[in-house]
Amino acid sequence: MEHKHLLITGSLMVVGWFLFINFWPCMILYVYKRAILVKGFGDGPIPVNTLYTEPKALFADPLHPPASASKLATTGVNRDTLLTVGWLDLSKGPQVLHVPDMNGRYYSVQFTDPSNNTNFAYVGKRTTGTEAGEYLVTGPRWKGTAPAGVAKIVCPNNSVLLIGRVLVEGDGDLSTAYNLSKQIELTAMAAR
Repeated sequence: MEHKHLLITGSLMVVGWFLFINFWPCMILYVYKRAILVKGFGDGPIPVNTLYTEPKALFADPLHPPASASKLATTGVNRDTLLTVGWLDLSKGPQVLHVPDMNGRYYSVQFTDPSNNTNFAYVGKRTTGTEAGEYLVTGPRWKGTAPAGVAKIVCPNNSVLLIGRVLVEGDGDLSTAYNLSKQIELTAMAAR
């Protein structure tokens, strides 16, 4: 009889760990998505297919954020890169990501598939260089062609989390880095 209880308890633990390991990342990304779309960095919601850069004041003093700042914006004290975030819905068509000339500065734009919490593409100094560029971001079933001079990034899912980072080289560099971060933009391909 004791072995039966151990078998049941062990089975429940295995199932519990399986569920935790497989669904925890998706649940965390869902919470992150809701935080972005509802509260943003505290200045209000960030609409789908829009990029938003962390406010300079929040970056400059993360330990004393404005009362309106969300917990999302204040939980990770990041002292070397400005964050730019956005949530894409590619079901209505592709988006074009524009990055400015970073003039050798470190930056990256990370593409994350929220269905399995994997990073599937990067645009940035280490992967594409620091020159200005445009990237057509498409869903998995989109069948068009990219315009001339525009690289294509095919996403495995229509829902994509973008996290951009631009290096801030010191307190005196914050305004320059912020201006570069604000130039990382998305536009609908249909609007071009």
